[in-house]
Amino acid sequence: MTETMPKTRAMAVIAVHKYEPAPYEQPDDGGPVLSRIHVEESFSGDINGDGVVEFLQAALADGSASFVGIERVAGTLAGRSGTFLLQDQGTVEASTVSGQWFVVPGSGTGHLLGLRGEGGFRANLGEGAQVHLDYWFE
Repeated sequence: MTETMPKTRAMAVIAVHKYEPAPYEQPDDGGPVLSRIHVEESFSGDINGDGVVEFLQAALADGSASFVGIERVAGTLAGRSGTFLLQDQGTVEASTVSGQWFVVPGSGTGHLLGLRGEGGFRANLGEGAQVHLDYWFE
């Protein structure tokens, strides 16, 4: 991105509709549990639509965790419809989930071709996440 590319901030709230964790490695020595987590959610606000994401997570016995994921969002942004991918990374600490994400370059379809951006999310466990995406079009 060049310094002359204007960014616009989109704000939204995510509501989770399906959360399906599946541990795939649970060490006997008490080390972190590795899980795949399938999530289906909806966005409302400046981003409006549905998302489906697969996370890989390492969870410690104290409830803290680190995760990464790729999400496909289908809906509208800035009055444009299409789909795009977000690559996520974040943590769970105490009762807070937070992280950062970016639009996977080249992933926009439909009227979202050329979408780029980065942002983040924050939520208390069990509540809707407050999210933002600072975006532009190439």
